[in-house]
Amino acid sequence: MSRSRWHMSEVDGALIVARRSPAHFDVAATTVIEGGADLRKSRVAHQVRQDMWRALQSLRGLAPVVRVAVQGADLEITAGGMIAGRFPKQDSEARIQAVLDNPDNRARWVRFAQRNTVRDTKTEEAMT
Repeated sequence: MSRSRWHMSEVDGALIVARRSPAHFDVAATTVIEGGADLRKSRVAHQVRQDMWRALQSLRGLAPVVRVAVQGADLEITAGGMIAGRFPKQDSEARIQAVLDNPDNRARWVRFAQRNTVRDTKTEEAMT
């Protein structure tokens, strides 16, 4: 069994998934999923990380970071990362924002992170 290469931590109620620890943002973009407070933060974070990586994989030195936090009834997502060396900040942030604003991506993240799945029901039944 291989060890996960991703650091997951909770800071002030927000889940942070990062390649390196401690994590910080050299580049970032933010979005909000309205009514998303009930979604699984870890599942959203990993889906966003994967989509962001696909969009920015040509950016040398990128160590992705995704922060997911509940804000009232909504879910706030900050995606970006740490970058070693020089990079086009505005272009990189625009590419991340395009990933976050893509309606197909957002719908997939919500479907994948919903708590009311058949698998959840079976897991809960097995625990009782």
